[in-house]
Amino acid sequence: MSVEVANESGMAVDELRLVAVARHVLDAMRIHPLAELSILLVDEGEMTVLHERWMDEPGSTDVLSFPMDELRPGRDDRDVDESDDAGMLGDVVLCPAVAAKQGRVAGHSVQDELELLCTHGILHLLGFDHAEPDDEKEMFGLQHDLLTAWQSARTAQTASSTPTESTGT
Repeated sequence: MSVEVANESGMAVDELRLVAVARHVLDAMRIHPLAELSILLVDEGEMTVLHERWMDEPGSTDVLSFPMDELRPGRDDRDVDESDDAGMLGDVVLCPAVAAKQGRVAGHSVQDELELLCTHGILHLLGFDHAEPDDEKEMFGLQHDLLTAWQSARTAQTASSTPTESTGT
């Protein structure tokens, strides 16, 4: 899976973790392994321009999604042909400055907020929405499940890579 990150926000961000969470979400949603995704991090000024231009809403926002090809979840790995044209999923645009504010309110780190927003943006690229109550319940439930699995995987990975003390008997 090709996940490209461009940080034009002026803020330090753990780009490798963003790539990892994006891959986790795309794998969990069973998206073609050769699909392409772009993640762009921008400052509040640029996010305001994009938000007003594309959503016709004033001010900045936390995440915007710009789908390209209509890729949907649910591939069957037995049917994956590496020569297939996997497609371009689209662009997820994140604003770390807004994420920092939201993270403080939510009581977690900017990075955790960016990972939540990245997951949210990818779900939008895959056709999920939250305009209607039933759709919101489905999307936010899926988002919660994906992030819980991601955090569990990270915790397990950290635990397995932590050196253990030898008793030296």
